[in-house]
Amino acid sequence: MQEQQPVLQNVSFAMDKGEFVYLVGRTGSGKSSLLKTLYADLPLQSGAGTVAGFALPKLAGAKVPFLRRKLGIVFQDFQLLGDRTVAENLLFVLNATGWKGKSQKQQRISDVLVRVGLSGAANRMPHRLSGGEQQRVVIARAMLNEPVLMLADEPTGNLDPEVSASIMQLFGEINNAGTAILMATHNFQLIDQYPHRVLSCKDGELHDSARPAVVAV
Repeated sequence: MQEQQPVLQNVSFAMDKGEFVYLVGRTGSGKSSLLKTLYADLPLQSGAGTVAGFALPKLAGAKVPFLRRKLGIVFQDFQLLGDRTVAENLLFVLNATGWKGKSQKQQRISDVLVRVGLSGAANRMPHRLSGGEQQRVVIARAMLNEPVLMLADEPTGNLDPEVSASIMQLFGEINNAGTAILMATHNFQLIDQYPHRVLSCKDGELHDSARPAVVAV
């Protein structure tokens, strides 16, 4: 039986409260694995790591939902429930994360849809929305619990440049309101247009633009 090799080794980085950081690297370089480790979908095999106050190596399965309530997760493929309206998709998350009170839940759904520019879409089905609108619903879903950190995996990967720009502007507004964002992306034009710190997955290591590379002499 072949021994599994870790995709990334010796990873060390920290994010400040309210910081915006890009995560880049070729397909298979470890970007998605790193994000999944941060929201406890993959176990942290060794070392130490803390996300939103939760220590990952010691995190019991029963505690994972409590971690995820502190996070917003934005998927490239949306993962919306196709048999439910936009509002019902958001209500599903509120119910799953312990919200009480019908009026409070309705108000929160209304608030996040206004934030993402979809105030009139509550009763529409996901398949009746454009790709950009669906991604806005996914971002609204990620905002429901007022996360301290939003993890976004290629959120503009399936969108055209104009729609991508509007999604980036929305992320900028969320970030300016105090939510830290870690965004995996292949789109270097967006990075040039909206510059922030960059973490690069390359050759099994994580390189940080905030730390100059050490050159051997």
